[in-house]
Amino acid sequence: MRTYSPKPAEITRAWHIIDAEGLVLGRLSTEVARLLRGKHRPYFAPHIDTGDYVIIVNADKIVLSSDKADKKFSYRHSGYPGGIRATRWSDLLANDPVKLVFNSIKGMVPHTRLGRAQMSKLFVYAGSNHPHAAQKPVSYDTSAIRRG
Repeated sequence: MRTYSPKPAEITRAWHIIDAEGLVLGRLSTEVARLLRGKHRPYFAPHIDTGDYVIIVNADKIVLSSDKADKKFSYRHSGYPGGIRATRWSDLLANDPVKLVFNSIKGMVPHTRLGRAQMSKLFVYAGSNHPHAAQKPVSYDTSAIRRG
């Protein structure tokens, strides 16, 4: 018997909406990465994008466990000598929580063309409003994700 490989035309994508209020960043990120990759599906294949669309609202109310907000940094480099910049996670959470959540999830998907395609199905919003009502997203059960 041959191994089944899903065809792109056979994949049906659902829309999930996750309220991040009070959720721990790392726990949320792993669950969202699993949905984006399609690992929750019985026909998951690592070389095909079988994942769903995910909308995260209330990213500004996410929780960081322990004292990670003060100890961890987000780095970027201009490419020039001495061009490294570091931003503390507490500052990032206060000023740009969308970037903090997005980059956390981005680190958990493959760093390839496939990973970039999967990340294009992620939408993160700091507030509770989002423009995807026409897609009729289904509220995702976050009871399995530990709250902070």
